[in-house]
Amino acid sequence: MSQTLEELRKSAEEFAKAGGDSTLQLFKKSFQLEFKEDDSPVTNADRQAEKIIRDRINERYPEHGIIGEEFGEENTDSDVVWILDPIDGTQSFIHGIPFYTTLIGVLVKKSPEVGVIYAPALGEMVSAATGLGCTLNGEKTGVRKCDDLSKATFLSTEVTTFEKHGFKKLFSELLNRTRLHRTWGDAYGHMMVATGRADIMIDPILNIWDAAALLPVITEAGGSYTDLSGEETIYTGNALSTNSTLLSKILSLSNQ
Repeated sequence: MSQTLEELRKSAEEFAKAGGDSTLQLFKKSFQLEFKEDDSPVTNADRQAEKIIRDRINERYPEHGIIGEEFGEENTDSDVVWILDPIDGTQSFIHGIPFYTTLIGVLVKKSPEVGVIYAPALGEMVSAATGLGCTLNGEKTGVRKCDDLSKATFLSTEVTTFEKHGFKKLFSELLNRTRLHRTWGDAYGHMMVATGRADIMIDPILNIWDAAALLPVITEAGGSYTDLSGEETIYTGNALSTNSTLLSKILSLSNQ
């Protein structure tokens, strides 16, 4: 790889802003809505944003690979692979809720090294690269110090997914033990943890394009990003973002 992580991070920020800002042309306006085979929604804003990002990657880094939610895979044998979710939180976008994000993760030899979470409707961008820290709109940011579940803010997305994927007991325990629970999460919930505005975010189900940006963001913010068994990975289909002190307490509830 000839590019530094700092260069890849700056490019990811640029590409996320270009793709994310394109969604504002349709946000709270008329857009085309369809449903995929798995019944998940997709809009022309999703496809437009991913095409913009793909075109910029291919122009600047034609040797790199891409995996995107809307247009699939290309050149994934490359040492550097860009992972794209043009609109994470399409339900938020559809309903005019500004908590949707554009996600870009960069894998270097299959390891997530760069992550960008951009909320275009809120004008917030969190970015990180391994060893280079985490920033919110260019300023250093980090997880909040909280060592007691009773003082913690717990975020999630769709509550029914906890029962569907075998985590109903964990969800109930956290509801009972934490100070506050809120939804409309998706990747914005993980951004809230990374910027010290919440303490726990859990996704019982997610894909690689949902996860790839999150691990470097949370870890470089001083937090812990794992699956619900405690493994630091983007490949197992669920995720927990929190700080290192709360991690063991949450995992102990998961294993009860």
